[in-house]
Amino acid sequence: MSDDWITLEVGQKAPEFEAELTDGSVVRLSEILSAGQKVILYFYPRDSTPGCTTQACDFRDNFDAFRDAGYRILGVSKDSAKSHSNFIEKQDLNFDLIVDEEIELHEAYGVWREKMNYGKTYMGVSRSTFAIDSDGTLTFVGYNVRATGHVERLMRELGVEG
Repeated sequence: MSDDWITLEVGQKAPEFEAELTDGSVVRLSEILSAGQKVILYFYPRDSTPGCTTQACDFRDNFDAFRDAGYRILGVSKDSAKSHSNFIEKQDLNFDLIVDEEIELHEAYGVWREKMNYGKTYMGVSRSTFAIDSDGTLTFVGYNVRATGHVERLMRELGVEG
C-alpha cells in the first residue's frame, strides 16, 4: 500500500462531484454552488456507531446555525441507502447523507487512507470535514478529526454563530 493519496488544502478548488443521496436522488456540487450555497462535506466511518452518532447529532443540533450562514451539510460514508435511512430516522437527522459504496467520493477527497489498528494495516476512511465556499474554494480542510467537539471547532473556524 502506498501513501500517495490526495491531500487537499485550504484555497484549492473542491473536487466536483455527482453523488446519490439516501432517497436515490442525485446531488451535484456545481448545482449547490451555483445556487449560491456553501457546503459542509463530512466523511465518517459508519452509520450508528457511537462516534459517528455523536458527530451527526452535533451537526443536527447546529443545523440552523450552518443554514443561516449559507451552508448545506452533507454527510458521506460507504454505508448503503438503507443503512443511511435507518440512521437518519433513528437520530432524526435534518440533513442529507451521500451513499458512496464504491468509495469514489472518498478517493476524490483523499479520505480513503491506510490505517492501523492493533498492529494491522488496512484501508479505511479518515474522519474528515471540508467546508466549500460558494465559489468552489475549500475554506476548511480537516483530515482525521475527532468526532467529539469537532462541530464546535468547525463553527469557530468558519465564524458560524451557534
